[in-house]
Amino acid sequence: MKLENTKAQMRKGVLEYCILLVLENKPLYVSNIIEDLEKSKMIVVEGTLYPMLTRLKNEGYLGYRWEESLQGPPRKYYEITENGKFFLNELANVWKDLVNAVFQISNRNQ
Repeated sequence: MKLENTKAQMRKGVLEYCILLVLENKPLYVSNIIEDLEKSKMIVVEGTLYPMLTRLKNEGYLGYRWEESLQGPPRKYYEITENGKFFLNELANVWKDLVNAVFQISNRNQ
């Protein structure tokens, strides 16, 4: 049980970075964001995703646009802003540093 909790916390810690990565090249509808994340084994539910998307939007890293749907009401498509691209670049550097630090610690203990 402890392992599952730790895995969930680790995923949550990098979810913001992963969302921005998924949106880096194209606007997506929420179900498509979830689908892309799940393809990489990054399990996320709408109840976790929506608050994070709202926070990223409020911070100016994401925008959205409404698009008519052939199968129901209009859909909200999220897209990364210029500020979001800059922030994503900063997160990429932080991620590389973190991975490098963990790798170094891991190698010292072998």
